[in-house]
Amino acid sequence: MDWKNLPKKKRLYVIVTAVIVGILAWAFITASVITHDFNRQQVEALGDKQEATVNGVILTETKDEQKYWEIYGEKGKWDSVNGVAQLENVIGNFYKDNEVSMSFESSKGTYNSKNGDIILHEDTFIVLKDGVSLKADNLHWEDSKLPIVATGNVVIQKGNQLISTADKIIINPDYESFRIEGNTVSKVYEEEK
Repeated sequence: MDWKNLPKKKRLYVIVTAVIVGILAWAFITASVITHDFNRQQVEALGDKQEATVNGVILTETKDEQKYWEIYGEKGKWDSVNGVAQLENVIGNFYKDNEVSMSFESSKGTYNSKNGDIILHEDTFIVLKDGVSLKADNLHWEDSKLPIVATGNVVIQKGNQLISTADKIIINPDYESFRIEGNTVSKVYEEEK
């Protein structure tokens, strides 16, 4: 291609194209110099933090073939840095000797994998294996050897025999008995013969 023999119009097209390519090349090179560290800094700032939001989450704790609890949440969010799972529309069971000792349902629940805590909050409904049911604002389970504590607008019912309201209920780790505390009102009815 001889530059001198090209018509002026084609020379203008070649020059405009060369200028545009030059501007684009300059822009890409400048952008890469400015942001060469950007992705690396973001990854370093986040460290190992990972967060996941999932539908249909099942969490369970089993040691030495002994199941302690299981939780199902319709939706869940896992934060790897804090080791916390936040669940919505939660149902589950606590076990003793691989048998269900307590079942629960709650609007929200939190599981902390670092300390093993399970906290249920908002519209929590619990049924013990002996038929005692209770409603509470919050339930806190720390360990299979420690009592379970439910607080806030606690209503306890055992069939037609007992209805109690309380500020707090403490359920023994064996799920066989409980203690109510705070402002309480209990109504005990005799079984009909």
